[in-house]
Amino acid sequence: MKPLRIGVLAVQGNFREHAAMLRRLGAEAVEVRKPEELDGLDGLVIPGGESTTFMRLMRLYGLDEAIRAFEGPVFGTCAGMIVLDRDHLGLVDIDVRRNAFGRQVASFETDIEVEGSSVRAVFIRAPWIEDVGPDVEVLAEVEGHPVLARQGRFLVASFHPELTDNTRLHELFLEEVGLVRA
Repeated sequence: MKPLRIGVLAVQGNFREHAAMLRRLGAEAVEVRKPEELDGLDGLVIPGGESTTFMRLMRLYGLDEAIRAFEGPVFGTCAGMIVLDRDHLGLVDIDVRRNAFGRQVASFETDIEVEGSSVRAVFIRAPWIEDVGPDVEVLAEVEGHPVLARQGRFLVASFHPELTDNTRLHELFLEEVGLVRA
């Protein structure tokens, strides 16, 4: 079987780190900068970065509508989670509070439990989920705030799993992609 082809939105942010982790897990990582580069992908990662810049660049290149039309699984981390929420692309039924854990100097790391596994989570000017719709499953919380959630084909995290050596969340995403492709 051919490796999964996973796009990583590469207009800004931590796209290189996500691509490296996906390659480590045997996927073919494709940097996406134009709408047509979504064609033929099995899944898409929207990395951390700066959500306002992401939205501006996605609109400029037509990626906002292309991502709305993309039918594969999508994994959004930090700013990627923000752009998927109700107020931005409207693809995940969540409200997100930007910089909820504080400014850059308040960045931190902690271990969270995800489906029976401990995952190191790196929070950098991180958001949290303020409100979830009825079809959203919260997978992890920090200080009582949802930081990892799933809704159908969407997985969102308020932290940066690509900045650790722990591949569990990328594995979880690739498992979902594999189920959809199968």
